[in-house]
Amino acid sequence: MGQITSIKKQTDNKFLNIYELENVHKSGRKGKYFVASRAKDIDSLKISSGKNLPDGVIIYALAGENKDKVVLIKQYRYPINDYIYEFPAGLVEEGEEYSVAAEREIFEETGMKFNPLEVPEGYNRPFFTTIGMTDESCSTVFGYCEGEPSSENQEDSEEIEVVLADKAEVRRILREEKIAIMTAYMLMHFVKDEEPFGFLKED
Repeated sequence: MGQITSIKKQTDNKFLNIYELENVHKSGRKGKYFVASRAKDIDSLKISSGKNLPDGVIIYALAGENKDKVVLIKQYRYPINDYIYEFPAGLVEEGEEYSVAAEREIFEETGMKFNPLEVPEGYNRPFFTTIGMTDESCSTVFGYCEGEPSSENQEDSEEIEVVLADKAEVRRILREEKIAIMTAYMLMHFVKDEEPFGFLKED
């Protein structure tokens, strides 16, 4: 197993920073690794704290009279200079319950009211996102949305179109559009399951 010998903070930004890890490989050879993190300082890194607190939430919500449409956003993202389909998502504020964060983020991004579900243990604990480059982890919150979509509460920096997609539209999106990978995996469940959130039921 490799060993981290020192950590240096290379940037000082508000939302994302780069940390340089000096390490020793299992062979004994020394190396460096670079990690992007939302941690504001070295002590807050998951490497240092050993705690996996969620940096953000991803919201998997159904809407419509028959709860047969999934709530998506089509958002402009700078890293690809294009629009991509995602679930509504956002950062968890310090000390905030992630279900509360989900309600806030849904309202800000879509203008809709979110009613979170209680789910079996293990379904909404924080999981890591892109572990090869960041220690970021997110919790998934499941639930139902009501009301009409609106962009009124979006920030000026956000370019978001709210999409309520039925199974036919989801199949088209999976075939043709740019999609965040975690969203794509869950949309595959959406088109397959006969019952909304059927995959959440324990055997």
